[in-house]
Amino acid sequence: MSAKQGIERSMLDGKDREELHSIAGAIGLKGVTRLKKADLVAAILSAAGGDGDAKAPKAPRATKASAGKSTGNDGAGKEASDKSDSGKTSASAAPRKAIRSKRASELEAGSIESLAAEQDAIASSAGLGTGADPEIAPRPRRNSTPTSSATNNEPQTSGASGGTESGSESRSNNQGGTGSGSEDGDEQGSYSDANRTRRRRRRGRDRVGGPGEEGGQGGQGGQSNQGGQGSQSNQGGQSNQGGQSNQGRQGGQGRQGGQGRQGGQGGQRPERGNSRGYDRGGEREQAEPRGEFTGEPIEIAGLLDLRDEGYGFLRATGYLPGRNDSYVSATQVRRFSLRKGDYIKGATRPAASNEKYPALLRVDEINGMSPEDAKERPRFEDLTPLFPDERLTLEIKDEPTLLTGRIIDLLSPIGKGQRGLVVSPPKAGKTTILKQLVYSIERNNPEVHLMVLLVDERPEEVTDMKRHVLRGEVIASTFDRPSDEHTHVAEVAIERAKRLVELGKDVVIVLDGITRLARAYNLAAPASGRVLSGGVDSTALYPPKRFFGAARNVEEGGSLTIIATALIETGSRMDEVIFEEFKGTGNMELRLDRKLAERRLYPAIDVNASSTRHEELLFERDQLNQVWKLRRVLNALAGDGSAAPGLELLLDKLRSTKSNDGFLADIANAPSGGG
Repeated sequence: MSAKQGIERSMLDGKDREELHSIAGAIGLKGVTRLKKADLVAAILSAAGGDGDAKAPKAPRATKASAGKSTGNDGAGKEASDKSDSGKTSASAAPRKAIRSKRASELEAGSIESLAAEQDAIASSAGLGTGADPEIAPRPRRNSTPTSSATNNEPQTSGASGGTESGSESRSNNQGGTGSGSEDGDEQGSYSDANRTRRRRRRGRDRVGGPGEEGGQGGQGGQSNQGGQGSQSNQGGQSNQGGQSNQGRQGGQGRQGGQGRQGGQGGQRPERGNSRGYDRGGEREQAEPRGEFTGEPIEIAGLLDLRDEGYGFLRATGYLPGRNDSYVSATQVRRFSLRKGDYIKGATRPAASNEKYPALLRVDEINGMSPEDAKERPRFEDLTPLFPDERLTLEIKDEPTLLTGRIIDLLSPIGKGQRGLVVSPPKAGKTTILKQLVYSIERNNPEVHLMVLLVDERPEEVTDMKRHVLRGEVIASTFDRPSDEHTHVAEVAIERAKRLVELGKDVVIVLDGITRLARAYNLAAPASGRVLSGGVDSTALYPPKRFFGAARNVEEGGSLTIIATALIETGSRMDEVIFEEFKGTGNMELRLDRKLAERRLYPAIDVNASSTRHEELLFERDQLNQVWKLRRVLNALAGDGSAAPGLELLLDKLRSTKSNDGFLADIANAPSGGG
């Protein structure tokens, strides 16, 4: 078999069936459309005068690095000798092939030394007449990455041809290589144009499904033999898997920071950034700050709002999210034993370009204590609850005309740790009574931390309450805000109150109102599938009951008092169900009467229905007997079921005295049947 026949068979083996059919038609062959490719090649060779059974030497499929390397080197030497024999008869074609293949090899390898070798090869083949053809490399691919070669130009070029043949042939035809050495390069240079269309068709599939023509440098021969690495494209059995692009993914350099998908050397898409899910409030967890912050830290103070995921935000402007909030990582929460509602002072760094909030750098104070002391504080759940035994006096000595506080002190006293309900129909004056409560508590009990929580309230009522409160804080969420905001602000407020109680302080929360808060939870909470009468979800009442149940007098010191309003007689079955659920949970009840308000008897307090559990703990013994005597008189006046006669009598007696003590003294001196 001559070298010419081998070259012709190699050229035919590299063509697809359509091109072979065209060649067969050109030489007059017919009836070859159903032949296999091998039979079609043999038929063309027979018709052209060649030996149809002659087989060109094929490079074995490389499965290991050593096999690929030896195959490339042996094929290079053998085919170089064959080229030297046939080069004398084809001296005119050899320089053109050498120039074309050498330029393609230089574009793919990017080697400066190979440019000099090209000039030497042209001179030796054309001018000196040696007849030795230089090894031919395939044409460069558009997206291949140029690499450099420092030494061993000639062995690397021949090895590159072998690597290219085995890698590209395994991807395109799945038949292994058809040649090696210079014959491979000559063949690749001749039919690379014909295979470009097939490579383009596969390019989209390679980008999506796995290693492809553009995905790496294996199978191109460029990098595979540079630096003395031999046929690296076939190392580890990678000849059928896209060369080094798969090698990077299988060798531990997959999707992160290597030569695989992300740091790769092909045309593959980079990995997207880490996606952090948004929580219910639209705020997401930020990454931990990397390295040391070298700028000037910014001082900050605010309330800690923790999320269920463990991280939180420092609310700098109140209880609701704001633009000046800072991010607190879960690591800092665990390190300092931070709790929801803590008032924290510290320093932050500015937000990075991919961050929404500044990040907290250090913690200086937690609720006025050092971080070390804050770790030793007790938990609210571990404190011992007791009955209220210390009264919050509402009567103002120098303002005897304010009768609301005096009536409450007599009929429904409020103690520290009380859980009270102000039961009121619409337009009965409950807002006015709440203002009187707030004013009296601030005047008579300056040691108490007062918090006024307005949920689903009118904006003008919020403004009026803020102007009425002197030292306390007003926390509000108006009715035009979503239900999630109502529930969120209530949760942060009650957690803040718990943190203060843990420090031994007395806290009073005035809530307006518990009915609207329960309605907000009914809308915000996920449906459980069990609905009570009036459309109330069975699980929607638990959060407001937990809020109301936090009120208690603590044996270890401190107390949490909650006075909440509950609506009745609204015509809504839901409001009635909510009131029935909370009616038995409180230990103090102040009931208002709409009929009294219609008669313009203010405060419209139902003197017979208002009372406090265990009121004997809040009165002295003598005062308790006098209060019981007053109740008997008022009950006798309400024989027809109306509270108006009793309230009118009580208001007249209180206006005639300057204090409750004087009023009770008059009752004690009165005969047994009168008031």
